[in-house]
Amino acid sequence: MSITKADMFTPLLAVSPGFLPRWEAFVAEWADEQANNSLPLYCLLPQLAVYIAQMLASSENATQEITAIFQVIERWLIEGDDAVQEATIIGLLEDLQNTALVGSDTPLKIEPYLLPISLSHWHALHAFWNNPH
Repeated sequence: MSITKADMFTPLLAVSPGFLPRWEAFVAEWADEQANNSLPLYCLLPQLAVYIAQMLASSENATQEITAIFQVIERWLIEGDDAVQEATIIGLLEDLQNTALVGSDTPLKIEPYLLPISLSHWHALHAFWNNPH
């Protein structure tokens, strides 16, 4: 069974209770779309990127939660349907490389948490944005 956009954040919220207030605010803001089962998750993924960056910057004790989040990200890439995989790559991994969004030192801090599939996409995104086209 693949992970769909409708249930994409279920495993994340299970391992990251600190993200729950942002999720609840997002759902409240987009209540009409939730009723139609069409939450604009691309609008939430930058918030997740910032949340991860803030944890990396502020707490040595967040290692377990960050590790669990990246395990979920790996699941999204392996078990997610096409929409979930695309959102994970373009909507999250790319945001985690965007130093204007997450800070200049965040990408280097993230690399140790990446698992094989996410690391592969991470390097592909880096190559795409840093090589002349």
